Amino acid sequence: MFAPRDPDEYLLDSERRVIRVRRHWAVLVWDLFEAAGLLVGLVMVSYLVPEGSGGLVQNILWYVGLIILIRFAYQVLDWYVERVVVTDKRFLITTGIFTTNVAMMPITKVTDLTFARTLMGRVFGYGTLVVESAGQIQALNRIDYVPNPTEVEDAISALVFGDKKGQQQDRFSMLKARRAAVGKRKAAKL
Repeated sequence: MFAPRDPDEYLLDSERRVIRVRRHWAVLVWDLFEAAGLLVGLVMVSYLVPEGSGGLVQNILWYVGLIILIRFAYQVLDWYVERVVVTDKRFLITTGIFTTNVAMMPITKVTDLTFARTLMGRVFGYGTLVVESAGQIQALNRIDYVPNPTEVEDAISALVFGDKKGQQQDRFSMLKARRAAVGKRKAAKL
């Protein structure tokens, strides 16, 4: 009831899932450092509070520490439920623990796909995909912290641009066949 839906539940029967990934764990590094720094700061402040001042200040500090831990646990859970799904027909990103948000974009709207990896991205194995569509910025414009980005980019490129080349080759072979048929008819008339 309260669990987020599986992203595969949003897929149509006619769709074929190509990629289903969770963002790289490196997206949580800053949140981890932030939580650890705040907790260390709280412990240091708790040692500076005089013992004779009563337990009220100590209790407040420990409740603040508990709130920091709960916030970090929420961020980890939010990362865990977020999924990037690419099918043969569309892109989907599902986010949210309590309220599920699903951002979608048809594959046919993709006009350009940019792939970037920073130095840290190369070290830890993540990258950024920028998916551009005709005319407007979509919700899926920039996907940061994509794990195994070269494989993901290759699969998406094959989906987005591979079929178009195949369709053009089929169209050109149809034109060649039509020209050959017309040429045979002209030769038969002579």
